[in-house]
Amino acid sequence: MSTPAYIVVLNCGSSSIKFGVFETTGGGRRPAWNGKVQGIGGPSPDFGASTLPVHSVDLGTEHPYAVALQIIRDAVLRWLDGRPIAAVAHRVVHGGAKYVAPTRVGAQVLADLKALVPLAPLHQPFALEAIAILLRERPELPQIACFDTAFHHTLPPVEQLLPLPHALTERGLRRYGFHGLSYEYMAVTLAERHGEAAQGRTLVAHLGSGASLCAMRGLASQATTMGFSALDGLMMGTRTGALDPGAVLYLMEVEKLTLEQVGHILYHESGLLGVSGLSSDPRVLLAREAGEPRAALALQLYVRRIVREIGALSAVLGGLDLLVFTAGIGEHSAVLRQRICAELGWLGVDIDAPANAADAPLISTATSCVRVAVEPTNEEWIAACHAQRLLDATALAFS
Repeated sequence: MSTPAYIVVLNCGSSSIKFGVFETTGGGRRPAWNGKVQGIGGPSPDFGASTLPVHSVDLGTEHPYAVALQIIRDAVLRWLDGRPIAAVAHRVVHGGAKYVAPTRVGAQVLADLKALVPLAPLHQPFALEAIAILLRERPELPQIACFDTAFHHTLPPVEQLLPLPHALTERGLRRYGFHGLSYEYMAVTLAERHGEAAQGRTLVAHLGSGASLCAMRGLASQATTMGFSALDGLMMGTRTGALDPGAVLYLMEVEKLTLEQVGHILYHESGLLGVSGLSSDPRVLLAREAGEPRAALALQLYVRRIVREIGALSAVLGGLDLLVFTAGIGEHSAVLRQRICAELGWLGVDIDAPANAADAPLISTATSCVRVAVEPTNEEWIAACHAQRLLDATALAFS
């Protein structure tokens, strides 16, 4: 029996790296091994309960991300114990207009993707740093970029447009959409779990530190709340979501803030953190809302923005058959799901309180006009599948 090869998936964020190791020979949707590092760049990075051989380590202040990647690489190689790596797949947030399918990364592709960093500054640089390091150290190892924007290539032309001069549209200023690997997994698992019911008017709420909604028909993207950048749409942990552009002009013209200062506010100081003045974590705000008016107000605005966008996308779909919550908040916050659904009675949404409290896969009542579900996402498996398909296609081409 031959030794199985593995695909390593890296999901790099601004302060965290998640990884999964998947067998190439039908190992299923769960990784053979996985883990994460959180708090990179902070005083106490967290390497997970028992996933990695260290629980806490000083990553230094000069290149903490590179050190964290090195620790993960060494740990993965020890775990593999000589078993081969067939490829490394990366979640890359932005592929721009050029990259609408998983792509093997070489020097030119890497250069193209670096040009998109301003559109996704919280994520793009860190995925590309990991790719660049591996290109230097293991140039023969296939690296596959899997783009969060790619799932939304089915958006109708009217949904891609920004109301800007045509010359700017021609230069790439358009709506792209994000969280595509998560939505792609939803398209797979919802078809299996809900069958024909998922093929109609489906709305998926990816609610995590970043958040967006995706309206699907036939499980293909028809509209989404994020647009040109990952700042658009819903209010998030530290990001504004949709914002009157006049407010940005005001900050620069009247408050005399620099471009960098404004960017820092929009990406890092706004959202739940900015409104509450306390935390970007809804769990913290829920625990303190009774005694902290700003915490309560932040949560109210968070729910209001989600409800408003659900209404807008339901109008685009012409109604709603299936509403799905996913990602960290969507999967685990029964309180916020209840508050959101309580505002959707006009759509015929009715949830079962005990099922919702238990994070059950189906939380709507039997009489609800809209089926409401909770579904864990699995971006890493989707990336591994894309890498496997590219490897298989390459092998076929040379057979």
